[in-house]
Amino acid sequence: MKSDAVKKGVERTPHRSLFKAMGYTNEELKRPLVGVVNAYNELIPGHIHLNTIAAAVKKGVYMGGGTPMEFPVIGVCDGIAMGHVGMHYSLASRELVADSIESMALAHGLDGLVMVPNCDKIVPGMLMAAGRLNIPTVVVSGGPMLAGELNGKTVDLNTTFEGIGAVKAGTMTEDELQCLEDAACPGCGSCSGMFTANSMNCLTEVLGLGLPGNGTIPAIDAARVRLAKEAGMRVMELIDKDIKPRDILTPEAFENALTVDMALGCSTNSVLHLPAVAHDAGVTIDLDMVNEVSAKTPNLCKLSPAGPWHIQDLHRAGGVPAVMAELAKKDLLHLDLPTVKGTVGERIAGVVNRDERVIRPIDSPHSPTGGLKILRGNIAKDGAVVKRSAVDPAMQVRKGTAKVFDGEPAAYEAILDGKIQKGDVVVIRYEGPKGGPGMREMLLPTSAIAGMGLDKDVALLTDGRFSGASRGAAIGHISPEAAEGGLIGLVQDGDTISIDIPAGKLELLVDEQEIERRRAAWKPIPPKIKTGYLARYAKMVTSAGTGAVLKD
Repeated sequence: MKSDAVKKGVERTPHRSLFKAMGYTNEELKRPLVGVVNAYNELIPGHIHLNTIAAAVKKGVYMGGGTPMEFPVIGVCDGIAMGHVGMHYSLASRELVADSIESMALAHGLDGLVMVPNCDKIVPGMLMAAGRLNIPTVVVSGGPMLAGELNGKTVDLNTTFEGIGAVKAGTMTEDELQCLEDAACPGCGSCSGMFTANSMNCLTEVLGLGLPGNGTIPAIDAARVRLAKEAGMRVMELIDKDIKPRDILTPEAFENALTVDMALGCSTNSVLHLPAVAHDAGVTIDLDMVNEVSAKTPNLCKLSPAGPWHIQDLHRAGGVPAVMAELAKKDLLHLDLPTVKGTVGERIAGVVNRDERVIRPIDSPHSPTGGLKILRGNIAKDGAVVKRSAVDPAMQVRKGTAKVFDGEPAAYEAILDGKIQKGDVVVIRYEGPKGGPGMREMLLPTSAIAGMGLDKDVALLTDGRFSGASRGAAIGHISPEAAEGGLIGLVQDGDTISIDIPAGKLELLVDEQEIERRRAAWKPIPPKIKTGYLARYAKMVTSAGTGAVLKD
């Protein structure tokens, strides 16, 4: 056992003495030592209940013959961090999560891990650590929040963001917004739509490091506690059989994840996180692969913000296994791959689609191609991404007039002040991984656009990123970013921008001579944050097109 390095032999007498200072017995120290990575905190609604999940995991580890040892990691709530300096830290926290797990697992000689995340950057951070460490690991999330209800209508966090725009447009009163605020998030769990957290929890299940139900069993359901106990028992079997994450996180597993991603209509952030997880697992995913998978994968689900359904509805319809069973009917998945419990094929054997409104049958999809699309052109030579399934048909092909902003706050203010008109293309730059720094999400401006009824007439482009809750023609991850001299940094007010989502094209319609004139005069704006972690992060981070991982 790896833990023998900290507990076996005369030379490890001091080490055992320190373990005994915490109450561990000789019998417990003879067993495999399993780290229970608990992302509990009192700042994130998706994490407020994770002590319950971690406690169940520890019972499972004990039942399986191991000794669980719990330790924490940090987490950022994207919703609370939204719209102020806090959002600079969200994506960057992903690396801190992965690095801290690496530090704890290797410093203490752990034999296995059960990771307990739930929200946006914590899930991919933990997956990155799993691939990097390559010791037996199971991931069990805290589960999704239930959607709220108000006046007979289903509401969620996204509804509150859009409510701000509705108040500004005069279609909602502040008292009505207060009622919405009180109803939208009824309890613990990751926010209830197919936003980033739930996207990544579902894809963890597809990749094979999570058990069936990991992505969809509601946070308040007792089945979530039972799943956590099973995760604890399961990791002991993986340790016994020496099955490691890189045995599971194969190129074919990532292809499966991209396929289900397209069918579900996941967050655009999955295109940022899957390549980063793959990188730490020794696998390469490029953006062209995303389009190749999307071209052959039908979009089967329209979950909030793309449609009326929420994760609880997906679970009721059969969850991720039911989506995979539909895809398997057209041989779109690799079924012989190992997971932490059986093969992919064994997981979906006998699974049925219980609600064809929520999960469309493979022969009658919402669209014949996937929910995400990679765009390229002179303004995005290294790629950009859009959640095509959440874009109105009227905005799929469009030319518009650029309104340019060097950062999100100025753009948001202009939208709320009524300075954005139909036909405009809002360009928000210097928000990329390096220029942000930290590649902020743009849920405030997209929600304001939608709340003011402009989402069928106005597009948004950014070298930053969009929340999984964003809808409309929100095109993010534009690479190269402005801070690295990308063409987005040379766009001027009044320029014409051409968007053709079906064709995967994004072009600045300015002649090359004028572009070169602007390039000669271009100077990047000074860094927004010059000290501390983010200053170091900005120097080390790569582009969105490579998952915004840190330089090796």
